[in-house]
Amino acid sequence: MGVLRVDHPDILEFVEAKLDGRSLQNFNLSVGVTDAFMQAVDAGQPYDLIHPGRRQAVGRRPAREVFERIVHAAWACGDPGLLFLDAINRANLLPALGPLEATNPCGEVPLRPWESCILGSVNLAHVVPGGTIDWQRLRALVQTGVRFLDDAIEVNRDPLPQVAAATRASRKIGLGVMGFAECLILLGVGYDSDEASAWADRLATFIAEEAREASRRLAEERGVFPGWSRSVYASSGERMRNATRLSIAPTGTISIIAGTSGGIEPLFALAYRRRHTLGGEPMTEINPILLRHAEGLGLDVGRFVDHVRTVGHLGALSGVPEAVHRLFVTATEIPVRRHLAIQHAFQRHVDNAVSKTINLPVDAGADRVAETYLEGWRLGLKGVTVYRAGSRPGEVLTLGVDEPLEARELFAKCDPGACRL
Repeated sequence: MGVLRVDHPDILEFVEAKLDGRSLQNFNLSVGVTDAFMQAVDAGQPYDLIHPGRRQAVGRRPAREVFERIVHAAWACGDPGLLFLDAINRANLLPALGPLEATNPCGEVPLRPWESCILGSVNLAHVVPGGTIDWQRLRALVQTGVRFLDDAIEVNRDPLPQVAAATRASRKIGLGVMGFAECLILLGVGYDSDEASAWADRLATFIAEEAREASRRLAEERGVFPGWSRSVYASSGERMRNATRLSIAPTGTISIIAGTSGGIEPLFALAYRRRHTLGGEPMTEINPILLRHAEGLGLDVGRFVDHVRTVGHLGALSGVPEAVHRLFVTATEIPVRRHLAIQHAFQRHVDNAVSKTINLPVDAGADRVAETYLEGWRLGLKGVTVYRAGSRPGEVLTLGVDEPLEARELFAKCDPGACRL
């Protein structure tokens, strides 16, 4: 993840670095923006450019012009995303050690210099027997997950002594989830609904409380993290083993292994045509979640498969109840506000950050990107990434077998290098 503050004198070169289709293709890029910059965008005012060494103003630019160029670049190629630095640092649990200025590659863990991220995810699709949440099973998984990740810090072979020291000073962990979209399907809830946001809030609240309790117990058993006395916990006397506990990662690889949907993302598509990376004919895949659940819902699986093989989603397939259409809604069919509502519901309870991509259809205008970034800032999110279908050449996946190449899946089938905040 390459991050540059919006007040850096070279900000426009950074913003537009990937537009040539060649530069920095192995990087995710995000602009670190401040509340002051976003307020200047709203007001149509200029802002100062600051020399990073001397910390002195060396020029001014119109905030709205810079924002519009960020928006255009993101619309054109998917980068840069935005990191909202003030929101990140308002939640900094170790402010005495300095500000948080960047994140790990997918954006779900804001980190200080040399820190590492220790991540793991609970598969929510495994806690919905019979269409209801098994809260006791989820509690056990969260508590085991916190202990497991704390253990991982001890057994890690760190590449440099600085990494070992910084990681152990805070003992940050990031327990997250995968299979949220599949969990909603099992609950009979459409992702594009108020009920989905309510479930996101309820699940995140429960997981946060259980993770906090697990870290308290580990502190009694093993001691607090070394930087505890310089943390916000010291003033309240709350003894914690881990400075942070939760993070929502994209789970690009592990969700494939688990056979579920990635992170908190919706289903991207119900059928795919994947280019064979070693040559040969493209491979057609049907979303396993659709196959797994369509029969259980009493649907004509063969008819579903024939349709989604062509277009990648249910779309206007006749004879399918509206409730089923809503249950199997795909990412680009979901309004921006619904994507953001799910991200917001989780972020309110996550002490690190949330990796979530706001997917836009191929015909979305740049105004939709601007709307997404502005609303994400107003909601108090720590970061926002958009991806407009078809905006990056050489995409690996196609929606449906007969459509032109116009979409890349970032979630349940994603290349781990493609998933970002």
